[in-house]
Amino acid sequence: MTGWIDTHCHLDAPEFAADVAEVRERARQRGVVHCVLPAVQVAHFEATRALAHQFGDSYALGIHPLYVKDAQDGDLARLDAALAEHREDPHLVAVGEIGLDYFVPELCETPLRERQEHFYVEQLRLARKHGLPVILHVRRSADMLLKGLRAVGGGQPWQGIAHAFNGSLQQAQAFIGLGLKLGFGGALSYERAQNLRRLAAELPLEAIVLETDSPDMPPHWLYTTAGQRAAGEAQGRNEPGELPRIAEVLAGLRGLEPAVLARQTRENAKDALPRMHIASSAPA
Repeated sequence: MTGWIDTHCHLDAPEFAADVAEVRERARQRGVVHCVLPAVQVAHFEATRALAHQFGDSYALGIHPLYVKDAQDGDLARLDAALAEHREDPHLVAVGEIGLDYFVPELCETPLRERQEHFYVEQLRLARKHGLPVILHVRRSADMLLKGLRAVGGGQPWQGIAHAFNGSLQQAQAFIGLGLKLGFGGALSYERAQNLRRLAAELPLEAIVLETDSPDMPPHWLYTTAGQRAAGEAQGRNEPGELPRIAEVLAGLRGLEPAVLARQTRENAKDALPRMHIASSAPA
């Protein structure tokens, strides 16, 4: 069976509380051999870590920009302590999910704009301190993310993933130039996403990793409109098991056999998150 790596899924989300083991087993049966579980807030650190151990997957620890509003001033110190405590844990592969979000209006205004920027830069510094890659949240924020990477990196390359990338070719090339891979997921399945599909087809294959961001970012076959939801039709739940079908979309865009895409994106994921191959073979 073709082996896929979902480099970004939130199995600790409440949408999976009732059946997370079944969700992970369904993904495994569909050929998803490994998942990366990024935490989004300090309160989720232990649950995310426990799930990664339970399923033999990988995890990252970080404070997501959407959770900065409710974060405590001491949470950066708590992240630092958690990274130190688990430094020998082979399932821990990155600092993430961190980044900037300039889509949510509240986060674009003082004081939350400055607060999320502070949390981003400080978490980049923690990634450097602990020698870990980063998993970046990119939403209308690519240029500022790049600015932070350059400032903290001091000219040295990074490892990690710009998750759910949806920027310009120039921004894509800048992330790649700094050493990061670009994450592509269910958004590729929408024909109207012409720029994104063009980028996914034309960027170097070595720069691409696959992800679901489940339970979020549903592919088109799970999406329901506001009108459909108002009429009582449920929104489909995205999950790691959808990754092979998403990958088929990318394979079609690039004219590749799925097995070729699976093999290369696995290697790309391991390049982005070098500890992952250790976690893949480590006992849960």
